[in-house]
Amino acid sequence: MRSLFSLIGLNIVPRVLGIITATLTEYVTLDIGSVEGNPRSDNGILSFKGIPYAQPPTGNLRWNSPREIVGWKGTLNSTVFGSSCYASTDFEPYYTPPSENCLFLNIWSGAEHATEKRPVKIWIHGGGFQFGGSAQSVYDGSNLAGEGVVIVTINYRLGVFGFLALPELDEEDTSSGDFGLQDQQLALKWVKRHISAFGGDPDNVTVFGQSAGGHSIGILMSSPRSEGLFAKAILESGAFWDSGAGPIKTSSQARAQGLQFKQKLGVTSLADLRAMSAAEINNAAPWNTATDPKITAFAPSIDNYVIYSAPGRVFDNGQQIKVHVLAGWTSFEQGLFLPFGLSGVSKSDYETGLHDYFGCGYLIALELYPDSTPVELGMSAGDLAGDMVIREQTFTALDSHYLTAGLPSGSVWAYYFTYTSPYLPIAIHTAELPFVFGNLGPNPVFGPTEPPPSIADFTFSKTIMSYWTNFAKFGNPNGNTLPLWPKHVGGGSALLELGDAVAADNYDFSRYRFLASFRTDGVFPERWADVNVSAIGS
Repeated sequence: MRSLFSLIGLNIVPRVLGIITATLTEYVTLDIGSVEGNPRSDNGILSFKGIPYAQPPTGNLRWNSPREIVGWKGTLNSTVFGSSCYASTDFEPYYTPPSENCLFLNIWSGAEHATEKRPVKIWIHGGGFQFGGSAQSVYDGSNLAGEGVVIVTINYRLGVFGFLALPELDEEDTSSGDFGLQDQQLALKWVKRHISAFGGDPDNVTVFGQSAGGHSIGILMSSPRSEGLFAKAILESGAFWDSGAGPIKTSSQARAQGLQFKQKLGVTSLADLRAMSAAEINNAAPWNTATDPKITAFAPSIDNYVIYSAPGRVFDNGQQIKVHVLAGWTSFEQGLFLPFGLSGVSKSDYETGLHDYFGCGYLIALELYPDSTPVELGMSAGDLAGDMVIREQTFTALDSHYLTAGLPSGSVWAYYFTYTSPYLPIAIHTAELPFVFGNLGPNPVFGPTEPPPSIADFTFSKTIMSYWTNFAKFGNPNGNTLPLWPKHVGGGSALLELGDAVAADNYDFSRYRFLASFRTDGVFPERWADVNVSAIGS
């Protein structure tokens, strides 16, 4: 039988000079209840899965601000992942059964004692705010936690459950539209309050995320409600949730979309909406994967609670949260976004699209994205799609942060991911994820791969993990054995190429600067949404 101390997670071990230290075990007691996680793995990592950070957003809490978890009786079984949040697509598998009761987080810690105060990294998953979840195997934190940090991954509400806006909801609680982002902020507050019990430092938290996770972090940095919740941020392939489809939705646009959805369902009240099953509602709000979800799906909007202004404008005006930032993009982002751009069209249609987007800047656009041959046209159309959906805004967030945050030199770092191998044949959107987490199993995009990862792949992964964890520890990714990562200092400064060779690169930012020149007060033209729909199709 375990001792009482073991059961409450406090194996009391006498140390030299009479010092008493609390040894961290799989049993941890919080002020809201006790949890039982998984014993230490072979590499010494404890894991705790499926811990609720909020009350279930069901019944009258469907489409409501997340409520802090009150607690639980007894010891919570935290050995398996909790339910996944409902997704708006059927092409991505659920990694655990879906449920509205999905606001769970997971923790990996290699700390020997609860008093260690290891740096904390909180992962926000991608998926266009439409799919994904923390139980995906590539996000397992065991290997990354072995680098001396505490890893946390979270779920948050997606699609219609996370981002429906309605006037009636505004009257009922906080302004509606961004419940999924509110979930993220509450999860960050939970970590701030409880992570010290797992050996983490609540004052040294880094948020990191990719795609919609990167967009989430840019948005969180734009929200006054995020102040004090994290000290550093890593944005992988995302920042502002704007694109060639125009800026983030306004409050009125989001509410119009919500009213249209309500009409589609034939209901007249919130009570009727909440009486419908979650599956019925989710099935009525699918995302067409051939379109930009910013236009055709339920996604973040200016809700006047989490977001008061477009993130690009907030950064441009220097009103974002002032934290150290590391961010970058891949060389073939467009691989997943070709349907969102002027690809697969004729030379005349492509040039018409350039005219519609850039007006008098058309000739410059044609120089940067030439179409003199069919092959060149295809490459340029792809480059433009990848730039407009991901790369430009990630660069602009970096550059604006450097110029407006007023932080010391060495607070902003940029990378460009180009690595390929037989295991990873294309540096596509999401390509860095297995390397960031050290989980070189089946690739999240390509699936099982032959040949399997090589020693070179594992070595490259170790390099990225070291950079990412150094940044979390010190605010600087560099280390004694790593190739030097240059500081981002605006203008045409070098960045780090994470490729077959890892080295500083004098990158050409001219395409991104051209696109950024169409921002007014940090925001893309509203009319681009109409151009996107007419040129690409809705």
